Amino acid sequence: MDDTNADDGSTDQMNLEQLRDEIEAIDRQIVELIAERTYVADSIAKVKTEQGVPTTVESQEQRVMDRAGENASRFDVDANLVKAVFRLLIEINKVEQRESS
Repeated sequence: MDDTNADDGSTDQMNLEQLRDEIEAIDRQIVELIAERTYVADSIAKVKTEQGVPTTVESQEQRVMDRAGENASRFDVDANLVKAVFRLLIEINKVEQRESS
C-alpha cells in the first residue's frame, strides 16, 4: 500500500493554516490599498475645491467603473463583484468629501 495517499489530516491542516496566513496578509494589503486610495481621493477633492471644480464628476466615476470591469476581466474575477466594491469605495469617498466640506 502506498503511504503517499494516506491522509491523517496533518498535511491538509498545515496547508489550510498556510492558506489562512496568506489570506490574512492579502487582507492587510487590501486595507492598506484602501487607505492609500482614500488619501489620494481626499487630496483630489481638496484640489477640486481649491479650483472650484465639482467634486463629483459622473464621467470620471464611469471611467473608474469601466477600468474596474476591465481589470476584473484581466484577472479573471467576477466583474460585477469588482464593480460593486468600487461603487462602495466611490460612495465612501463621496460621504467623506461631504462631511469635510
